[in-house]
Amino acid sequence: MYKLEKPERLLLGAVLVLLAAALLGPSVAQPAHSHDFADQRLWWHIPFALNVLSNLPFALWGALGLGCVVGWVWRSRALGQPRITAQHGLAALFFAGLLLTAAASAWYHWQPDDAGLLIDRLGMVVAFAGLLGLAAADRVSPRAGVLLGLVVLVLGPLSVWVWFASGNVLPWAVLQFGGMALVLWLACLKPLPGALAVRWGGVILMYAAAKLFELADHEVYAFTSHLISGHSLKHVVASCAAWPVVAAVVAALIEARKIRAESSSPSETEQATQVAPSAAKSCTSLPHNN
Repeated sequence: MYKLEKPERLLLGAVLVLLAAALLGPSVAQPAHSHDFADQRLWWHIPFALNVLSNLPFALWGALGLGCVVGWVWRSRALGQPRITAQHGLAALFFAGLLLTAAASAWYHWQPDDAGLLIDRLGMVVAFAGLLGLAAADRVSPRAGVLLGLVVLVLGPLSVWVWFASGNVLPWAVLQFGGMALVLWLACLKPLPGALAVRWGGVILMYAAAKLFELADHEVYAFTSHLISGHSLKHVVASCAAWPVVAAVVAALIEARKIRAESSSPSETEQATQVAPSAAKSCTSLPHNN
């Protein structure tokens, strides 16, 4: 039986409160015009073109992040550390979720309807699981991060199914906004030794800005003289929430390379011990004048 530390107990309590809110709260309906996007232009035979194409940054950040994680794992293995840690796995899950989000969101915006939105939200669940788990692994404990990620992977799709089957969007809203509240609380905790240097404030700021653009979809479209809509900007800004995570993984990769380089190069003491016998041997081989 594992003993829970105080931060783990607090995290468990917060998750139970959010679960109770999702189960016991009043039914909340999806907004009636949620599929009525401002920008409905057709470009290159692509309907809702900018809303579809603006998902590309999710794929770019996801691919870049996964590449960095692979390099990080390889360097860690070269240093004799475990092949896959909780941080490695959860960061990879987050970036894989961004790739899924790019594909699922593009699918939905190609022909917006409830069935497409179901797929869109399922892709987002994977990214949420990785992000929340990574925050918990860095601030509470690795096992807490893994368990929180698994909980989101299980309950997230269930919240989407509840909305699709009954029209009650509350469980999904609790996952989104309650999850960001959890990240905000975790960001206030002291990082654990070896934690990724993720600037969680930047993640939260980008996510909040993306939500504001989403709410102001038509207003932004009118303000920019129909150049770009708030919803398209929402995709671009939301994808940039990955930047602090990518930057932290790159920093960890650089640090691993530095440690590897230092461990593979001989120290000053080793160099001195290697030079001394060579010098002595050189001296003994010199001819002596009698």
